[in-house]
Amino acid sequence: MSTPQNQELEQKLKEVRELFADAPEIAKVALENAIRNMTSDARSAPAESAGRVGLRQGVVSELTVIAPFTASGAKRLRGVLELLNGNFEGAEKVGTLHDMRFVFLDDDRNLLFATAYDGDWDPYIDDFATKIPDFMDILFSCFEGWPGIRSPEVKDFIAGHQVPASAWYVANPGLTVAETRRLEKVGKALDDFLDRIG
Repeated sequence: MSTPQNQELEQKLKEVRELFADAPEIAKVALENAIRNMTSDARSAPAESAGRVGLRQGVVSELTVIAPFTASGAKRLRGVLELLNGNFEGAEKVGTLHDMRFVFLDDDRNLLFATAYDGDWDPYIDDFATKIPDFMDILFSCFEGWPGIRSPEVKDFIAGHQVPASAWYVANPGLTVAETRRLEKVGKALDDFLDRIG
């Protein structure tokens, strides 16, 4: 029996096959193999809106910003990141941050900042503004036009430079940062217990 969901899938498959009509033979074969191996019980939750901008899968959301540096912004940011040497203690205070990346682009003319976090967009930005405002202004004053994290215009600035993902995969879309840490503690305690009795 054909359901609306099956019809939608068939239409998408038809469109993708048409897009691959002029692709190399290896790509066409790979596409057909992938289609044959598709399952309906994929673990990933469907992507939804994270709020103002970006995608959310389960409880995990994404944010990617590409913004131009000020004249000396790249040099300042590199200096701060080298000083931190991976110690983002301030980010721990936010509590919903899964990861973040700083990528210098175009011979240090632009920065790509990408992060994954728990929940919706607006509360996430609010957490940074209230929990680590100085840290945010140190890092992001390197961008042209940065209004400051305390400014009412900061959300418009971020949204204006945000590039939503076209596709995104989350291995564990149902686990928040807090739940992941709890599971790590439980796993360690269980390993310790098994080592003692084994």
